[in-house]
Amino acid sequence: MTTIDPDKINVILATDCGSTTTKAILIQKVDGAYRQTHRGEAPTTVEEPFADVTMGAVNSVTEVAELADRKLIDDDGRIIQPAEGNTGCDLYISTSSAGGGLQMMVAGVVAQMTGESAKRAALGAGAIVMDVIASNDKRRPHEQIQRIRELRPDMILVSGGTDGGDTKKVVQIAELIAPARPQPRFGSDYRLPLIYAGNKDAADLVSQAFADTVDLTIVDNLRPVLERENLGPARDAIHDVFLEHVMAHAPGYNKLMDWTDAPIMPTPAAVGNILQTIAEKQGINAVGVDIGGATTDVFSVFESSNEDKPVFNRTVSANLGMSYSISNVCAEATMPSVLRWVHFDMDERELRNRVKNKMIRPTTIPQSMEALVFEQAVAREALRLAYKQHKEFATTLKGVQQQRTVGDTFSQQTAGQTIVDNMKLDLLVASGGVLSHAPRMHQTAMLLIDAFQPEGFTTLAKDSIFMMPHLGVLATVHDRAALEVFERDCLIYLGTCVAAKGHGKPDKTCFSYVVKGESLQESGEIAYGEIKLLPLGQGETATVTVEPAKGFDLGAGPGKRAVREVKGGTVGLILDGRGRELRLPEDRQTCARTIASWVDTLNLYPDGVGSAPEPAAATPTPAAAAV
Repeated sequence: MTTIDPDKINVILATDCGSTTTKAILIQKVDGAYRQTHRGEAPTTVEEPFADVTMGAVNSVTEVAELADRKLIDDDGRIIQPAEGNTGCDLYISTSSAGGGLQMMVAGVVAQMTGESAKRAALGAGAIVMDVIASNDKRRPHEQIQRIRELRPDMILVSGGTDGGDTKKVVQIAELIAPARPQPRFGSDYRLPLIYAGNKDAADLVSQAFADTVDLTIVDNLRPVLERENLGPARDAIHDVFLEHVMAHAPGYNKLMDWTDAPIMPTPAAVGNILQTIAEKQGINAVGVDIGGATTDVFSVFESSNEDKPVFNRTVSANLGMSYSISNVCAEATMPSVLRWVHFDMDERELRNRVKNKMIRPTTIPQSMEALVFEQAVAREALRLAYKQHKEFATTLKGVQQQRTVGDTFSQQTAGQTIVDNMKLDLLVASGGVLSHAPRMHQTAMLLIDAFQPEGFTTLAKDSIFMMPHLGVLATVHDRAALEVFERDCLIYLGTCVAAKGHGKPDKTCFSYVVKGESLQESGEIAYGEIKLLPLGQGETATVTVEPAKGFDLGAGPGKRAVREVKGGTVGLILDGRGRELRLPEDRQTCARTIASWVDTLNLYPDGVGSAPEPAAATPTPAAAAV
């Protein structure tokens, strides 16, 4: 790796080697500011018959070079550095999830404590966690050993015990793994990397237990005391081992590592890194989601009363996706829950056929408006379930006993309580095909609002061309360039959602509002069950004053006035009086009419689709099944 002087960087080339597609972007300094100027992509070539990831990288960069009219590849097929005139680049960086990404097994003494901390460390480093082995995971030793032999992970992370505590249990975990002689995924010509991040007093005993069966790395305990996590050293070690062992044995990566000016990062780790960077620089709480065909990743950065700095969490919902895992979504959510979001009659048998066809042909996209509505209904449930799983995982530390006084009864977080608070959420960022490539950005905004149910004032945005991975690795070496491109080119702001928490009576006032902006001056009332869209364009801001009715909260407390400056966007300002948690009528006909009224208000499908059942009476306000 070369020493990087940010002041001398004018042309930046970045690639993301995905499981199927390698994406390249070119960033250049334009009028003193960094801008993303060109983009190219090509099939990833990590599999046979090519078995060389650099081929896909070169092909994607070649497309960028043609579009930019800039020579980036020399005659030997290498990236040209440094930049001179209309040739080459000053900085080349890359991320990767090719070959299935980073796959890990983690182990801890107690599944809900050190096991969960180890899982948090692995997920934060960009890994897919294949299994968690623990002394209390209800499997017998021979079943655990068989599972370890079957997995073939890229590496293992072992933790357990607090520093200075009992060493017996964590040594038993090591003695369970060692006889299984786990084998690495990429062949048997090297020993499986294993990171030990447990009780420091047990390090020597753990080392003896593994002897020569694994390539052992020992780092600081990730749970040095019961009340605190120290995930940084373990995450850093995972990145180092990922480069030195996993990538070194993956097809073509040793060559790619020679080209890059910064360590290659796992794609999810890079996405998490840019979200963390933005949240910390702007002092905000943020959530990001990336929904794919097989999995859904959720990232969050939230302030916690128990931590000195914002806490980052990532979860992978491996069974929630829009193609390979679409059947799992429908099974876990149930088909009636999916149908709640469809505002016209659909035959359930036909829907099940659509699901099976999507699994057989995962790359197809909806060819009719009806198919689009159904796919977006499934996406709402997939996102809702993934976010629910994330909130259950992103908690304060379990196993911690807290002394509480009368004064802090209402303010102190209880151990094991989620730190994800929708009322404190400032920024919600979407990526993934069904969100990024929805025909109308109004649809993307409503998918986010219906699935995540933000409360108070929340800015909505989407990743324009999935460049968050590129910017995440760039932030490690040139944060100014990463931040400027993230703000100017990566995010497309959809607008702001203003949503009231609480429930009331049908047609009664939920909150009154006054909006003052250069192009928008409006006031009025939002009834319970109503949603309204106001035009507030991209780059525009406005001051919004809201007065919630009794029992409703918009961020300042129940019934208390809140004043905020909000951002506009491609959709606008959405005033949501439907209540939180969002409730939908249990009766199918009533529910369809309710959804149809929201569809019409937001103009989600302007070409028209289906028809809502004719109302027998006035449309009731949603007040039954909690989403």
